[in-house]
Amino acid sequence: MHLMPLELAAPRDDEVLIEISHVGICHTDIGVQQQHPLPAVLGHEGYGTVIQCGDTVSDLTIGDRVVLTFGYCGQCRTCTMAEPAHCQQMPALNFSGLDRAGETTLTTTDGQPVHGSFFYQSSFASHAIAHQNNAVRVARDLPPALMATLGCGVQTGAGAVVNTFAAEPGASLVCVGVGSVGLSAIMAARIARCQWIIAVDPNPQRRQVALEVGATHVFDAADDWVGEVQTISDGGADYCLDTAGLVTTLHAALDCVRPGGHVALATVPHWSEGFHFHPAALAMGRTLTGIVEGSSNPQVFIPQLAQWVANGALPLDTIVTEYPFEAINTALDDLAAGRVIKPVLVL
Repeated sequence: MHLMPLELAAPRDDEVLIEISHVGICHTDIGVQQQHPLPAVLGHEGYGTVIQCGDTVSDLTIGDRVVLTFGYCGQCRTCTMAEPAHCQQMPALNFSGLDRAGETTLTTTDGQPVHGSFFYQSSFASHAIAHQNNAVRVARDLPPALMATLGCGVQTGAGAVVNTFAAEPGASLVCVGVGSVGLSAIMAARIARCQWIIAVDPNPQRRQVALEVGATHVFDAADDWVGEVQTISDGGADYCLDTAGLVTTLHAALDCVRPGGHVALATVPHWSEGFHFHPAALAMGRTLTGIVEGSSNPQVFIPQLAQWVANGALPLDTIVTEYPFEAINTALDDLAAGRVIKPVLVL
């Protein structure tokens, strides 16, 4: 990626203009470049200050500090059922490069269109336009770099435990892959008072961080961890979150949960490749679920995440590494290589 000046359209009646101060980097920012229309401005974990409001914006005012999250229409059947993470307009609003009116919001200085509205924000920029429903107000005194992680990755991992699984006290949870999503799930499992919180990852540094933030057991992905999980949890875990999204990890996830257990898949690294598993894996009542943004209603869940950060229950400072905005390519490389867990750009 490279830096260049662009022109940004004015916000529409139901939109806000945000001056970005911090923005998290997620693996989606790396992988989506193969599918998203280019040229484009990416970035989907923005945090900043509202500096302009459209005429019909009612819930936000100039000066508010906001976390930017995924776009959703607010009107389809799933949105009206308080399930905006499953919005029927999700692909168009987040990945088309166009706003709700089907237009690009960005142009080069000589008038050439640039695709924006990534996750209805495109926050790898000094300023971003968001709809009023995907800009979530948070307290002004909370750490900006930590707030910038809440819009996607942390919301996905913590939400998988709290919303999708609705994990109960005393439950057992396995997390396969402990990057920012997996570690957020482990933190949330501790908040939910799970009894056994098990992390599986090939990276010893990440396994150590997992122990620091709440894991009760950690295993190298190369070990026979499925058998160990079955022993620890007396016949199989209640829940397993697979953040690796590989055929091998999916099979292992299904094997490690008890009959009636629940497996959730947080990513599919190769969209063109199918997953094969035998239906017998589900015959004993196991559930396999896809995770989208932690099944979250962000206007409700992001303030809850922010409160957990404020009271120390969600120690995101253990996973965040800050970079100046100009070092975006270094941050992307470090994330892809596994040298850092959660890079946050500071403008």
